[in-house]
Amino acid sequence: MTACMECGFEYDLALAPKVSALVKSHADAYADLLRAEPSVLRRRSAPHVWAPLEYACHMRDVLLAQRERVLAARRCDTPVAEPMGRDERVEHDGYAHQQPTDVARQLQDAALLFTNVLDRLSPADWERALIYTYPEREERSLRWLAVHTLHELRHHLLDIRRQLEHHDGDRCDSAGAPSASAQ
Repeated sequence: MTACMECGFEYDLALAPKVSALVKSHADAYADLLRAEPSVLRRRSAPHVWAPLEYACHMRDVLLAQRERVLAARRCDTPVAEPMGRDERVEHDGYAHQQPTDVARQLQDAALLFTNVLDRLSPADWERALIYTYPEREERSLRWLAVHTLHELRHHLLDIRRQLEHHDGDRCDSAGAPSASAQ
């Protein structure tokens, strides 16, 4: 993957040493968006599309999983990055029922934990490899993992913003049901 057709993100591996600052900035942007009304953050625009809060929980867990993958690649030669069970976590961890303020704080903490391990990489460490299983099984460098994590953050930030903009366009009656003009 060199570019994401949906969000336009370019996989520039030279960006890897700058990822830490960008990850922290993106985590702050998520925290700002999580200040919206909790009922809005929990609402899905379609059954197959996660709610903004679910995307934020996913990104918190991605940052934590990616941190562990970086640490594993520093400990072992070419470890396998096992799938994190992203779809199952939505239900198993009750993403939609978590408190947005807690998730905002946790996401920022996860960003700090992830960036701490990136900031400790030597030039040689950036080239350490792991087997990444998504979208297909392939050997990847920690440089790629850092850039891919930044892509995930940017992409899902766009997903959240779309959801919130979609909601802003809705007009609801006092019971929260869409009004006739919004249908």
